[in-house]
Amino acid sequence: MDARRIRGWWGLALVAALWLAQAAATRAHDLERTTVHLTVQADGAFTLRLAHDPSWLLLRMESFAGGESTNTSDVAARDARLIALAPQVIDRVVLFIDGHEVRPVSAAYAPPPAELPAGAFALASYTLYGQMPPSARALRWYYGLVADPYPFTITLPDGSALTEWVQGDAWSTSLALGAPFARPTVWTRLREYLVLGYTHILPKGLDHILFVVGLFLLRARLRPVLVQVTTFTVAHSITLGLSLYGVVSLPASVVEPLIALSIVYVAIENLRTERLTPWRVALVFLFGLLHGLGFAGVLTGLQLARADFAVALTGFNLGVEAGQLTVIAGAALLVGWWRHYAWYHRRIVVPASLAIAVVGLYWTVTRLLGR
Repeated sequence: MDARRIRGWWGLALVAALWLAQAAATRAHDLERTTVHLTVQADGAFTLRLAHDPSWLLLRMESFAGGESTNTSDVAARDARLIALAPQVIDRVVLFIDGHEVRPVSAAYAPPPAELPAGAFALASYTLYGQMPPSARALRWYYGLVADPYPFTITLPDGSALTEWVQGDAWSTSLALGAPFARPTVWTRLREYLVLGYTHILPKGLDHILFVVGLFLLRARLRPVLVQVTTFTVAHSITLGLSLYGVVSLPASVVEPLIALSIVYVAIENLRTERLTPWRVALVFLFGLLHGLGFAGVLTGLQLARADFAVALTGFNLGVEAGQLTVIAGAALLVGWWRHYAWYHRRIVVPASLAIAVVGLYWTVTRLLGR
């Protein structure tokens, strides 16, 4: 390979790395950091709690308010600005009760709590208050702030509750309010968590996508890839389950930078070797345990009832596995055709792994800095 061609491959890798890093910097994980909970009292009074990552929330609110951007790293200034923007959040929600719009009358901002369970996200919230007719029978809901799926939970006066996953830019279904909610079937809940697990990989989990691509690149053949992915799946399933049941946990501020470092390590090892060694498989298992702690933040943030744990774990793990296999299939279609060529490692693995390593290192630094 001549020097000009080498420079071309390395230049392409650098451009790809910069693009991926920028994409990651501008895309928030709304899926795991947005929850909406509507509580209705017997007299029709309701409270509506909208929980978000505070930095993301400020950026979104200011984009609608049209004001100057506030430094999100200054916690006091961030919270003061979100308090000032509280009245405007009322304009971002729509409650249609029996065909008529019912608007909240007030909104209050609350910063993230000072103390959080290990692994939980620090979410700020707006709580909106209002009144609907006591005889309300049907509700449709729209939230004009998020663009990604989020859980919308309604709790009725009798204590029965229903959670529906709503696409951020779409209306909810019509939800009956006049009678206790029937508990969704196991298959319905399993399907919901399967979709949640899949979307956590595609399209939301760019860090997990790059990790799986890094595993694929070393040996783009079925057996080595399946060995690594199966090892990774078993490992993350273990820590995901242990985390959900409260046996083990680590704060996201520790887990997220370590996940980024695992991406860097896999990519750098791809540059150094062309063989799948037992040591690599052992490390993939350890990294899988780490990624499982990262996945746990999605389910623990939903505050599931203990009776739902088994269904949630099963569905979510199946969804994650389906997402990973989709990533592998896509990678195989893109570069798998050339795996038998002598130049595969030099021309495909090296530049792609270099790009992945640069992005992983960028994430490591930004996550350590809390950005």
